Amino acid sequence: MALDWQKYDLFQGTEEHQLLRQTMVSFVKDEIEGQALQNDREELFNLKLFKKMGSLGLLGLTVDPAFGGAGMDTLSSVIVHEELSSSDPGFCLAYLAHTMLCAHNISINANEEQKKRWLPKLCSGEWVGAMAMSEAEAGTDVFGMKSRFVEKDNHFILNGRKMWITNGTLDENNTPADCVLLYTQSSKKEISTFLIEKSFEGYHVGQKIKDKTGMRASNTAELVFNDCKIPKENLIGKEGDSLTHMMRNLEIERLSLAAMGLGIAKRCLREMNRYANERESFGKKIRNFGQIQKYLSESYAEYMACRTYVYNTARTMKLDQFGQRLNSDAVKLASAQMAKKVADRAIQVLGGYGYVGEYHVERLWRDAKLLEIGGGTNEALEKNITKEMEEKKF
Repeated sequence: MALDWQKYDLFQGTEEHQLLRQTMVSFVKDEIEGQALQNDREELFNLKLFKKMGSLGLLGLTVDPAFGGAGMDTLSSVIVHEELSSSDPGFCLAYLAHTMLCAHNISINANEEQKKRWLPKLCSGEWVGAMAMSEAEAGTDVFGMKSRFVEKDNHFILNGRKMWITNGTLDENNTPADCVLLYTQSSKKEISTFLIEKSFEGYHVGQKIKDKTGMRASNTAELVFNDCKIPKENLIGKEGDSLTHMMRNLEIERLSLAAMGLGIAKRCLREMNRYANERESFGKKIRNFGQIQKYLSESYAEYMACRTYVYNTARTMKLDQFGQRLNSDAVKLASAQMAKKVADRAIQVLGGYGYVGEYHVERLWRDAKLLEIGGGTNEALEKNITKEMEEKKF
């Protein structure tokens, strides 16, 4: 049945989507905003607030209600990530790692018994999850992984290290995440997917990575596996299935990261618009000067162009299918660069005030840079996009 476009708003969606946005706007105002600046300064992940999101049904946003989730769609993920990132992108990144990279991945790729064991804990907030793919010498090049697993008796043995893992540790005491969805290779260089639980012998956090440029309100860590014993029932799918798992999850991950770019840009636009209307120079508001008008107008136009692209991609993307890689890659590439550019202009408009943390745009500018690196670098996305355009004979 075709949508009635007279009744359907691209950005607001259904009544359910509108209620979700209202919930997020209130939650961000009441809970997120007041803690964002301080936790960024102290490089602290607000675990208590994160777990509170479980009671709102947000930690299993796209998971089937049969396993404790909210059963919502792709557009819902965009709404949540946009609103969270308008206040605290670092906290939002921790949310993305748990909800989209771990819980959603399990909900799509695990068997029924595994879903029953793991998903209710992730959806409620009892467990905090992570995803581990990158290594010190392997990011985009997944076949460059050095970690290896072998089968032994009734379990697997894993050795190696993972690097740059969001939610890899939960606090300053190097407490590991409750579970980690992990990709690793066999001696045949076939990539497989395992769920590592924090109780497993031979698994520990190497170090929390500190002094990051941005996203400081999410914890990033190195994970170490020394003869880590993994029960066979913690293998997701079959050995060698991981490339399919990755492809299924990359699309929603990159779309959610693009939505984070929207949130950053929206907040920066609001801050520079407010300041330009309050600040006077040479006897008139600075919004009357041509250069400030250029910053404001170009930022708004670029933000709305990306927002339309993000929401239209979300409208057409199905969670249980994949085949939108061209748009998921392109929308992240566009939104990430747009967010950094708008944040940079916001600092310029605010001048000295924009250069200090109290006025937020400095933090958002730092956070925006990660979007051009994490979840697929700009360069990797450019390669993918041009390849897809050739294959689709665009």
